Amino acid sequence: MIDYSKLEEKIGVKFQNQNLLMQAFTHRSYLNENRDAGLQHNERLEFLGDAVMELATTDYLYKNYPDKNEGELTSLRAALVNTQTISDVAFDLGFNDFLLLSRGESKDTGRARQYILANTFESVIGAIFLDQGYEVARYFIYKFLIERLETIIKNKSWIDAKSKLQELVQEHMSLTPTYKTVKEEGPDHDKKFTVALYYGKKEIAIGDGKSKQEAEQEVARKALEEFKK
Repeated sequence: MIDYSKLEEKIGVKFQNQNLLMQAFTHRSYLNENRDAGLQHNERLEFLGDAVMELATTDYLYKNYPDKNEGELTSLRAALVNTQTISDVAFDLGFNDFLLLSRGESKDTGRARQYILANTFESVIGAIFLDQGYEVARYFIYKFLIERLETIIKNKSWIDAKSKLQELVQEHMSLTPTYKTVKEEGPDHDKKFTVALYYGKKEIAIGDGKSKQEAEQEVARKALEEFKK
């Protein structure tokens, strides 16, 4: 039995229902190997937490950035709630130490683990919402996610990477970058998209994300890094 007390202390939330917190960290793969564990996996909590996170971040951005238009607010939100950002937050909070994974999944520390951490972060938000209500969930999101906003704005990582790349490629190569979805996997509620970027017929980079848009932004950011070299 995992002791979640240190995690509760770190996130500042004492759960009334410990089973909800354990469920938030239970990956489907764990149950495939431990069918008698009497646990549920975290996918329903992830679904709920994603919606709560989107509402809280949208509300914050709307109230605190009255000078930004709808497109800019959307880009800021996308940079804040994408897989990279929320998995980084989950990693910094030590979520890796509490995950219930299959033996195979537990060995993977690459991009697949990043997705698991991002999904777990959303699941924890869903668990907090059910256990403590919206205000406590919102406080958790503000404390650990919104605080990343200053860095995102400072690094200009919220600015649409696809638009920036298109301007550069058209200026220097007289070409328009094109994007092709090369892989789509996972259930409907938890899709993973892999997108390839091309200059003409030449493949430049590959990126992935929880939506086609996120994957396109990811691969465009990679291509922009190459431009800077």
